[in-house]
Amino acid sequence: MFYLLILILQMKLIRQITDLNKAISNQKELGFVPTMGSLHKGHTSLINSSKQKCKKTLVSIFVNPTQFNSTNDFKNYPRDLNKDIKLLKSLKVDFLYVPTVSQIYNNKKRRVTRLNKSQKILCAKFRKGHFEGVLDVLNRFTNIIKPKKIFMGEKDYQQFFLVRYFIEKKYKTKIIACKTIRDINKVALSSRNSLLDLENLKKVGKISLTLIKLKNLIKDNIKNKKLIKKIKIDLIKKFKIKIEYLECRNLINLNTNLKDKPFKLFVAYYLKGVRLIDNF
Repeated sequence: MFYLLILILQMKLIRQITDLNKAISNQKELGFVPTMGSLHKGHTSLINSSKQKCKKTLVSIFVNPTQFNSTNDFKNYPRDLNKDIKLLKSLKVDFLYVPTVSQIYNNKKRRVTRLNKSQKILCAKFRKGHFEGVLDVLNRFTNIIKPKKIFMGEKDYQQFFLVRYFIEKKYKTKIIACKTIRDINKVALSSRNSLLDLENLKKVGKISLTLIKLKNLIKDNIKNKKLIKKIKIDLIKKFKIKIEYLECRNLINLNTNLKDKPFKLFVAYYLKGVRLIDNF
């Protein structure tokens, strides 16, 4: 029989909502880091930011089925709970919440969050229902946990942008963006990287370096769409990848007007069947 609440040194591993409510009922300065597990240094950075800005930190590990477009993608998503627990314990996280699907959704009918037309861009254009699933589950987590701050990585900037828009409008919770963490080859750290071998990870690094150079060139000529098209064709040919999108968007409202506005170069592509996203 599994214990509902397990004390591991200073970290409480919580599996039931009732135990979660007891553990955090008096926490007014709670930082929340939602994850799907398979933790890496990017997650560590989020946790450290929470520990610096909040009195207590809660991490969740929940592979949310409603944000996957493919059953195989959901089944193949990397999982290693024991390894994750060891890492979180070493980081002195206060609470780890590992719920089941039935706990979060509780057999209740899903309230579908609707994206408007201007929001159906980038990943939302190619992954139908993905962000609706993300927003729905984070709405449920926020309602249960009531954190003061939620910490999210900038690697999925569109996700951060949408979560901030929907959650801050409904709750007294601030969404904090944290810088993308990269390895020595400029590869953005991601749980999905574990699905690639060393040779293909080197390719990802070369693709990243190419796009960093492209972003710097665009800074000097924000209307240079021909250059983006040329680099896109070159990348597809050289690395045998399928690119879903490669485009610039400003950081104010994610539209394509870049004049006098901070912007990022966004990309999503498939390498050996693994979907990777990044921004520069």
